[in-house]
Amino acid sequence: MVWILQIPDDAVVISGDTLTIHLENVAVADEFAFLGTVRVPSTLSFDITYTKSGNPRKIRPKSPRDPLGAFDWAGEMWMATNSGTFSVSHNDGSFSATGSFSSSGMFGEMGTERNGIFLGEDDQNDNESGQDATEQESVQPSQSAMVPSRLRARIKPMAQ
Repeated sequence: MVWILQIPDDAVVISGDTLTIHLENVAVADEFAFLGTVRVPSTLSFDITYTKSGNPRKIRPKSPRDPLGAFDWAGEMWMATNSGTFSVSHNDGSFSATGSFSSSGMFGEMGTERNGIFLGEDDQNDNESGQDATEQESVQPSQSAMVPSRLRARIKPMAQ
């Protein structure tokens, strides 16, 4: 099952160290393969909560700058967990599923990031002089040591 949809701004709530997404009875076209040709009208509901913990890890872009490189971003990342529930059903009644999930005991992180035109010269030396002693700072590691991007949760607002 593959769904691609824009999440409304009011479905996302950030409070302290927690980010929650709530969707209820959203119309989706269920695809059996990514960018497939078979689409079944369906309804999706889910609640997911991400919770960050510990101290942030400050990320600086890898040098030299490569605007197209996977490691040319800056930000702060925290260790994180997620949990939630979901339900989905085909509108014709031929399929339905409900369940819950949790990342407890697995790797997860969440945070903020800047890339592209939002990445500036300041990000090379971001906050070096006033850095809190509890924060860790790192330059992007080599690709072999990097956690695959599909395992890194990234939540970004969609352009309107």
